[in-house]
Amino acid sequence: MSLSPDLRARSDALGQSLPPLLAAADHLAGAVILGEHGRRRAGMGDEFWQYRPAHAGDSARMLDWRRSARSDAHFVREREWQAAQCVSLWVDPSASMRFSGAKTRAPKADRARLLALALAVLLLRGGERVGLMGADLPPRSGRAQAERLALLLSQDSGEDYGTPQTSGLIPHGRAVLISDFLGDMAGVEAAIAAASDRNVRGVILQVLDPAEEDFPFDGRTIFESMSGSLRHETLRASDLRGRYLARLAERKDRLALLARASGWHVSTHHTGDAPQPALLWLYRALGAAL
Repeated sequence: MSLSPDLRARSDALGQSLPPLLAAADHLAGAVILGEHGRRRAGMGDEFWQYRPAHAGDSARMLDWRRSARSDAHFVREREWQAAQCVSLWVDPSASMRFSGAKTRAPKADRARLLALALAVLLLRGGERVGLMGADLPPRSGRAQAERLALLLSQDSGEDYGTPQTSGLIPHGRAVLISDFLGDMAGVEAAIAAASDRNVRGVILQVLDPAEEDFPFDGRTIFESMSGSLRHETLRASDLRGRYLARLAERKDRLALLARASGWHVSTHHTGDAPQPALLWLYRALGAAL
């Protein structure tokens, strides 16, 4: 069966966009200096991690007698936990993420995809398994998985606002949700509840354009959703600023409360800022959730 000319053109354009996205993610991941592995912890494994002073309750077979003989204290030799974790990503593919408040700034979707893929590169390099929620891509390891992620992350949806998809979540695994979270919060709350039911914890990153934080509009303004399905015209846009900022602050508080109640971590990133701090926060916050 042959592809239609339109579908073939879209497929070719998508294929051409993958190398730059993956290359940018590799570059961003390489630019982040992580120091020691962000999720290193004691557990079952073969690699030596550290010595720690013996505590009450440690059995005699746990002691490292050679190290203990060099001091007056007893020490336990700890090994590093080596069981790979399953991390599932969800990056909002909705039309709302295509917004950019200035020609010099990339759309929110571009930054969200870059951060998600760069995080996946870091995790895959560390031996973790990474997958994509809402898609037929279960967590796997290896470089080929990064290429699969890049392909699926480049796809958009026609919806105005996205709702996190929990299909593909691995029980006792970890999750990363990246969106502007400007749509219906009920869907977000339901997704977090579903994750909690499977003993899944993770991180929430809200990506916003600076214009969405500042509301720099005045006079006659037409507000229209990225899909064109919603439209509002006003002659005095500045009169809406106070109410808009209050609603945005309320939305952020709701996200923070949801994260706190579920044992997740939440932060906000602006597309006008450099991506490196956001990637470092994602990596470390995910490590704290493990």
